[in-house]
Amino acid sequence: MNGHAGLLARHQAVLPSWLALYYQQPIELVSGKGCRVTDGEGREYLDFFGGILTTMTGHAVPEVVEAVREQAGRMLHTSTLYLIAPMIELAEEIARLSPIDDAKVFFGTSGTDAVETALMLASSYRTSNQVLALRNSYHGRGFAAVSVTGNRRWSPTGFSPFNVSYVANGDRLRGPLSRLPDDQFVDACVDDLRSVIDTMTAGDVACLIAEPIQGVGGFVTPPDGLYARYREVLDESGILFIADEVQTGWGRTGDHFWGIEAHGVVPDLMTFAKGLGNGMSIGGVVGRREIIDALGANSISTFGGNPVSTAGALANLRYLLENDLQANAKTVGTLLRGRLAELKGRYPIVFDVRGKGLMIGIELVDPGTSRPSPAAASVVLEEARTRGLLLGKGGFYGNVLRIAPPLSLSAAEAGEGADIVATAIAAADRQLSGAAS
Repeated sequence: MNGHAGLLARHQAVLPSWLALYYQQPIELVSGKGCRVTDGEGREYLDFFGGILTTMTGHAVPEVVEAVREQAGRMLHTSTLYLIAPMIELAEEIARLSPIDDAKVFFGTSGTDAVETALMLASSYRTSNQVLALRNSYHGRGFAAVSVTGNRRWSPTGFSPFNVSYVANGDRLRGPLSRLPDDQFVDACVDDLRSVIDTMTAGDVACLIAEPIQGVGGFVTPPDGLYARYREVLDESGILFIADEVQTGWGRTGDHFWGIEAHGVVPDLMTFAKGLGNGMSIGGVVGRREIIDALGANSISTFGGNPVSTAGALANLRYLLENDLQANAKTVGTLLRGRLAELKGRYPIVFDVRGKGLMIGIELVDPGTSRPSPAAASVVLEEARTRGLLLGKGGFYGNVLRIAPPLSLSAAEAGEGADIVATAIAAADRQLSGAAS
């Protein structure tokens, strides 16, 4: 067998059954340029998911490609046992861009690695294995990262190195607090946090970890300022605050470089990954100097901060800053979200359109109800693909379309993608409304 069908058969023969694939007929992406990609059978697509929010500046950006090629031609690997100039330079730049004063940076290889490191640092600094996390959260695939993930669909084991308690995630659409008026909602979330600390922990909690916008959870966007109120409660007991910026960092939300800045709070630690490398394997933690330095044992990273990944990431970050892609994310994201918001009310399966910048979620439901419809999301994904657009999906029920194109998306491409999304949703709405009648 040749083509995608043959590759799928080989994939299924040697890779885990739990390794998810999109589409009824999965595709291989073999090349890309800007916001467009081409599959293994020659079909071109507009990419509205960017390898899960990872292709930040665009596919095959010449400046990034050349930096990787040049470094690979000199030295692929040394390990952190040696000085690595591009790693040091990248750390200096990230520390400068961080809202944390006098920050230090540690590099790993992924978002999971970053979260695992941040939790190790916080628990070591506080000498506590108690952690607070948010309901519906997702923090990665590693053992500790899974243990603080508040979404059972992504938690394959109940074993944990931490004693974890879950608090309100600021969801205005679903959950026991969502029915409250706006002026009471944040107060209720804060009361929930305080109650959890008082009744479900021994008091000496290490940290709270939170995504500014919940990624895998369906781009759930809490009210601005919620985490500042949370920080007031945490400070009463010296509890650290970790902002998981793996999906929200580097200007994706438009108004701010880091997602947490919308809340007017400076975290103790921030995790990052994905967009920094534009596809290169990199992740890390930036944080307060005394916490980063808190480990009482030796530690290294064999692959973290390697010369090729950090050289590519440094070129990618410079390209982002020099071309002000954060401003583009705000401008084009506002345009795109406005177009997509028009679908709510027009089609009964569209229940909510939310997000910031170029991080937009569309919640789909059974027609005329508030019941989550993963079937609708699956239909829209397929319909969009056949029309040349790649989308993502997520949410606890798998019913939320996740739209997160490269930050270099043009206004024309945003309009093109919005048209395809509208057509795909219309097709799904007809199909599901007909099935319900």
